[in-house]
Amino acid sequence: MNFFEQQDVARRNTRVLVVLFVAAVFLLIVLTNAAVAGYLWFARDYNVYSGGRGGFSGFLSYFSWQRFGSIGLAVTATVALVALVKWWQLSTGGKVVAESMGGTLILPSTRDPAERRCLNVVQEIALAANMPVPPVYVLNDERGINAFAAGISPADAVVAVTRGTIDHLKRHELQGVIAHEFSHILNGDMRLNIRLAALLKGITFIGDVGHILLRSSNRVRTGASDHGRGGAMMPMLGLALWLLGLVGAGVAGFIKAAISRQKEYLADASAVQYTRSADGIGDALKVIGGYIPGTLVHAARAQEMSHIFFGEIEHRLWNVFATHPPLGKRIRRVDPGWNGEYIQREMRQYGRTDRPQGAEVGVGRAALVAAAFAAAAAARKAVIEPDAAPLADAVAAPDADFGPAPDQLDERTAAREEIPVAFVRQSQEPLGAQALVFCLLINDDADLRGAQLDIVTEAGVTGLTELVNTLAPGVRELGAPRRLPLLELCLPALKAMSYSQYQVFKRTLLL
Repeated sequence: MNFFEQQDVARRNTRVLVVLFVAAVFLLIVLTNAAVAGYLWFARDYNVYSGGRGGFSGFLSYFSWQRFGSIGLAVTATVALVALVKWWQLSTGGKVVAESMGGTLILPSTRDPAERRCLNVVQEIALAANMPVPPVYVLNDERGINAFAAGISPADAVVAVTRGTIDHLKRHELQGVIAHEFSHILNGDMRLNIRLAALLKGITFIGDVGHILLRSSNRVRTGASDHGRGGAMMPMLGLALWLLGLVGAGVAGFIKAAISRQKEYLADASAVQYTRSADGIGDALKVIGGYIPGTLVHAARAQEMSHIFFGEIEHRLWNVFATHPPLGKRIRRVDPGWNGEYIQREMRQYGRTDRPQGAEVGVGRAALVAAAFAAAAAARKAVIEPDAAPLADAVAAPDADFGPAPDQLDERTAAREEIPVAFVRQSQEPLGAQALVFCLLINDDADLRGAQLDIVTEAGVTGLTELVNTLAPGVRELGAPRRLPLLELCLPALKAMSYSQYQVFKRTLLL
């Protein structure tokens, strides 16, 4: 199967669907002009006894190009303004989207084995895709197998997975799902999805205006006879605009779903490209087919963002509005020889005490700091919950029942595997990550190195200078291929710093 050719076909189909979406918006503007022209004709010239002046030609007299341009400009400006506001709301970063879904940041120091395995897989795929390692969130209350990527660009992107995903998928299956989400980031799907959502809001706003006119029509049925006739027509105008809003939303929703389906095919193909194997994404889809909760998600805001998930978040009566292709078709795209049988995976039983550390912690900077202290305390005690012990053993030996090892990814992943374990551990804490960054910048010249260490000391961060002196010799011995992967491993911990920590780090870095 030629996956690169499949990606080209999916991109061409997406461009066609985007053109159709723009055409649908233009059609809505034309219909809005017709509704306004009809309102003016009825309000001014129509008589129940004699009919309208000039019949149909009288109606056409209100459908002039000048009026068409004025109304079209007004409608376009309204749609653009509403869409711009919605765009601003949705473009605040992937972190906001993940937290609005109830996601909890997985700290680099987490002791939960399933979460650690997920972090490792995300790091591997990020290196394979040649992009920064994004923060990872887990939706602890969701038992369905699902995931999503959110953000406008790789710089502010996050990856979120459900608890069902990290607890029920094997390693190579999780690799396929994560690679699928990375494709959405790298292909610009998140930006396109936000644009479509914003434009859809602008279109439905016309229907909202119609609804307002319907509700306020009783307050304008006063005055002279002409005003009375015009006021009586206000409900008709409101009804027309409301119906136009429904039509526009229906057409836009259909095209949006079709665009999303094409993007899912493209992301599945890209997942095969990143992992160099069709088994990961294929087996993950087969597990979903045999898993009772499927890909269902119950988060409050999941519905409005349904198109960003790995799979359908709810059962739909009409597949025409489904944002994802049928499961069977997705499987056959990556595994043409599939025999039609799903993989049965026993569902884990969750109790009240099974929630991982940090699951009850809220969002926000204060909560993040509290979670960091809790994770640090857990690390000192080296506590692992009994129920997670089998998975912990499997993580310790990744080749045991967790599919292909990371060396099936590209050579950048192999470079990451060659990084000393001590450096990997330090990269998972903000202090260690800062020290490693400074070590990467330390000059070989003794005089310059001394001046740089003085700057680090002047930053006043407790233990930072000592840690830099300890790590610097080992970092200097790293080969060039391993330096960039080491820097990328530090990014999640650096993003977890508080604002004040970030300011000190930035100031020191720029001196």
